[in-house]
Amino acid sequence: MTADAVPTAIVTDIAVGGMTCAACVRRVERKLGKLDGVTAEVNLATGRARVSHPARVTADELTSAVAAAGYTAQLVTPPAEEQPARTEDSAEAAAGQERERLVITAALSLPVLVLSMAPALQFDNWQWLCFVLAAPVAAWGAWPFHQRALSGLRHTNATMDTLVSLGVVASFCWSAYALFLGGAGEPGMRMPFSLVPSSSDGMAHVYLEATVGVPLFVLAGRFLEGRARRGTGAALRSLAQLAAKEVTVRRHGSDELLPIERLRVGEVFVVRPGERVATDGEVTEGSSAVDLSLVTGESEPVEVGPGATVTGGSVNVGGLLLVRATAVGADTQLARITKLVTDAQAGKARAQRLADTVAGVFVPVVLALAATTLGFWLGADADPQAAITAAVAVLVVACPCALGLATPTALMAATGRGARLGVLVSGPQALEGLQHVDTVVLDKTGTLTSGHMSVGRVTAVSGGHGVNEVFRLAGAVEQGSEHPLGRAIAAHARRVTGDGSLPAVSEFRAAAGHGVSGRVDGHRVEVLAPDSADLPAALRTARERADESARTTVLVRVDGSAVALIEVADLVRPGSYRAVDRLRRLGVRPVLATGDRAAVARAVAEDLGIAEVHARCTPQDKAELVRRLRAEGRRVAVVGDGVNDAAALAGADLGIAMGTGTDAAIGAADVTLVRSDIEALADAVRLARHTLGTIRVNLVWAFGYNAVTMPLAMVGLLNPMVAAVAMSLSSVLVVANSLRLRTWQPSPARQPRSRPAARGVL
Repeated sequence: MTADAVPTAIVTDIAVGGMTCAACVRRVERKLGKLDGVTAEVNLATGRARVSHPARVTADELTSAVAAAGYTAQLVTPPAEEQPARTEDSAEAAAGQERERLVITAALSLPVLVLSMAPALQFDNWQWLCFVLAAPVAAWGAWPFHQRALSGLRHTNATMDTLVSLGVVASFCWSAYALFLGGAGEPGMRMPFSLVPSSSDGMAHVYLEATVGVPLFVLAGRFLEGRARRGTGAALRSLAQLAAKEVTVRRHGSDELLPIERLRVGEVFVVRPGERVATDGEVTEGSSAVDLSLVTGESEPVEVGPGATVTGGSVNVGGLLLVRATAVGADTQLARITKLVTDAQAGKARAQRLADTVAGVFVPVVLALAATTLGFWLGADADPQAAITAAVAVLVVACPCALGLATPTALMAATGRGARLGVLVSGPQALEGLQHVDTVVLDKTGTLTSGHMSVGRVTAVSGGHGVNEVFRLAGAVEQGSEHPLGRAIAAHARRVTGDGSLPAVSEFRAAAGHGVSGRVDGHRVEVLAPDSADLPAALRTARERADESARTTVLVRVDGSAVALIEVADLVRPGSYRAVDRLRRLGVRPVLATGDRAAVARAVAEDLGIAEVHARCTPQDKAELVRRLRAEGRRVAVVGDGVNDAAALAGADLGIAMGTGTDAAIGAADVTLVRSDIEALADAVRLARHTLGTIRVNLVWAFGYNAVTMPLAMVGLLNPMVAAVAMSLSSVLVVANSLRLRTWQPSPARQPRSRPAARGVL
């Protein structure tokens, strides 16, 4: 087969309705997997199936396969910006119907429960009143369970609904038999209640409390569980709410309010104070501060002005801005973040695959155990009603729901929380990889450093000129320069002057490789490459210190006298100090690998406390370094932001890209740090470890619950109503435990010691 003939896999998302437990998940995955070339991952928490299939398998065939398994199926096809809203509306409508059924069922069930559990309140013919109230509960209140059980029967499929339906039918039919044929319908009949089933005293008992209690508590549990599960998806809904619906476009000098869909790349739109930025763009006029906290996790507003980039969804908290759109629709950063979070929540961890496999055979095993329990009790000449009670308790207490929810709810909550902290993970495999990483290879430029030249320390000598005055004069001369050093000095000068303005320059001259000069406010100002021969002692010492730190220096002369030495460098991000310190305390060894020269690499590494340094690295060198570390048995993560990092990112156990980096780096990465500081990496490692710990607790609880309650039910030590309560609580507790991840906070980091001189930010 030629390369052109290799079939391309298509990924299709399908909304699956009617799933209630992990056995349903396993059933849908098996049915889809029977199609040639099709693999599927079904998520109980989101109700979605992510299907990878060849082009020859149509979407209709996929939905038909899901329907053949006994569930409803609908392609997820609406635009990304409309989908979360539609999903939320659908979920709210379904929740309203569940609430109505629960309220009516509770109103009918509570009198039955009170009378059955309180013998002192039992009056003549009380049992007939309970029967009248229980009949609609057994039929209408439990109808969703009966309906799904019958659907599963038609498709030779047994799920949790099968167990609940059988339990309700068995207890109701026994009660009807006892009332009409067994003597329990006699006036004056009194029935004691016990949390532990007991043998009959020769008089037939009714189990109407189990008939109403099982559907009531299961409905209540699923209602609470549904609310909690919708809470785990709050991150996606909040991201959807960030997207603007309308935008004010400036055309031919006038403003026009348009739907966001009509905005095109290159058009200029207006962002007033308090408004959200409609889409990604570049500021053309105005200056302000924008709040990025909901998009990237940045805690402080960022100052922007002409030429600065802004992100769609951020909030303008200052002045009026005119912005030229650079990306719209699915190409915006907000849309990419939403897609990454959605994709991550669709995946499965290895532990969940095991749980789903177990759940796939769990329900048939429970049915066999219930039948065995009934046969054993009857074969041992036990009371028939005690045998039926034990069998019903076995049916009701078994709950694969918690198994199916253990991982996806934790993953949904964790990915949502990570997105709010500026950490985007591609899926559960990335979280598992983050948990086990013990070595991280860090790029320097753009990762540990800002990626652009900035002014650091300035050393001034006496001459009547203060530091700010030196910058005002030097910035005026450099304001027309295209050299990176000149632009850095001019930008810094505008900041220190306060109003952002610089004086005019005349008699401007530029000498390639030497410097620039001009007349400013009557002074002859020169910004030159320094020559040690004509430097005063203080400036000569400053230059030697800068050379040791691999920093570039420029000399400022005013009217022929050397007045200051300015250090310019690609400065280390302030968060890099804390990040490296926190990684080290988490047991992760940092390694610096950069294409920069050795002196600069050593200076940055020494400043950050990184022992292992690799300088002058080509992309191939970085990839080889990763292979060598992995060969030593290390679990390696690579952090980078450039095209030259893509090979190393792809070859590592875990690739981590800076969100400000290139598309090639982001595409090759498993984790993207949307925040501009590397400290988000330490947050990502701790979040991953906390999430995997939560999943383990959930699975231990889910398996342990069944290991304890099933034997109790089989030996007749569990009342069916108590079994229903325990079964419902197991799922609710698993989801509630996962919800704690939504409020997870990174612990405050201990401030590491750093060198103020190395930071050098004025």
